[in-house]
Amino acid sequence: MAKEKFVRDKPHVNIGTIGHVDHGKTTLTSAITAVLHKAGLAEYRSFDSIDAAPEEKERGITIAIAHVEYRSEKRHYAHVDCPGHADYIKNMITGAAQMDGAVLVVSAADGPMPQTKEHVLLARQVQVPDIVVFLNKVDMVDDPELLELVELEVRDILNKYKFAGDKIPIIRGSALKAGQCLCGKRDCPNCKCIFELIDACDSHIPEPIREKDKPFLMPVEDVFTISGRGTVVTGRVERGKVKVGEQVEIVGFKDESVKTVVTGVEMFRKELDYGEAGDNVGLFQTMYWGSIVVFLLFALGVATRVTGVLSWIIVVS
Repeated sequence: MAKEKFVRDKPHVNIGTIGHVDHGKTTLTSAITAVLHKAGLAEYRSFDSIDAAPEEKERGITIAIAHVEYRSEKRHYAHVDCPGHADYIKNMITGAAQMDGAVLVVSAADGPMPQTKEHVLLARQVQVPDIVVFLNKVDMVDDPELLELVELEVRDILNKYKFAGDKIPIIRGSALKAGQCLCGKRDCPNCKCIFELIDACDSHIPEPIREKDKPFLMPVEDVFTISGRGTVVTGRVERGKVKVGEQVEIVGFKDESVKTVVTGVEMFRKELDYGEAGDNVGLFQTMYWGSIVVFLLFALGVATRVTGVLSWIIVVS
């Protein structure tokens, strides 16, 4: 059976959820897909399908980053759900480094917590351009003044780390109630916060400028094997384009680069004619984690493994 083709009919933007553990990031991610599914803009992803690893189910927290997709009226979004627990901050950084904008999730019942502040700081350090705030669990707070105080504290934190805290939209709602309602109507008291959030992302997070005309470059995020298809590597294309049948070069895993041929390009289990800058793609080929894929047509100046968020530095001459 032929795979579904990915249709490029809207601008592609990478966003994701960040914030303190248990403030509702994965619940919100699932709720977005649930509400937009009713509008024909997303495939529904349950909470358990996002936090699918056995350890995640056992501990009730997100450990690895997870990817979902959905559409607004204006854009196609690739959404990264990041872990909030301090023990998995490296995974959060990996997710944040791919974002064109972030959704900061803050529990209205708890207010900003240590990982709230740390995630905002890290978002600044990996150069996430802008942030939208979702004030979650507002149904658990009866005092309107308390909600105002939480909002003020969030804005202060954003200003501290050089985001435009006074101008950033803050959407109030309950991700749990939105995910349970499933009516998908804009005027629904439970679901409207999801539409308000997506509208805020459309209007506040700028459409990124992609370097599509430069040599192809993609840091490797993950590697896995599909029976009958071979090795798949995933990551966000930093610049350029890649097509099936093109030869690429793997840099950073060994002293010498490794050459291979791309046998397939997919995004969210849909086939692509080509992957381009900004796409979160899976490339079918022989590959190694921590490497970088570049076109053979261009000579490499420097390729050095270092510790850190992307674990590499590369200069293409």
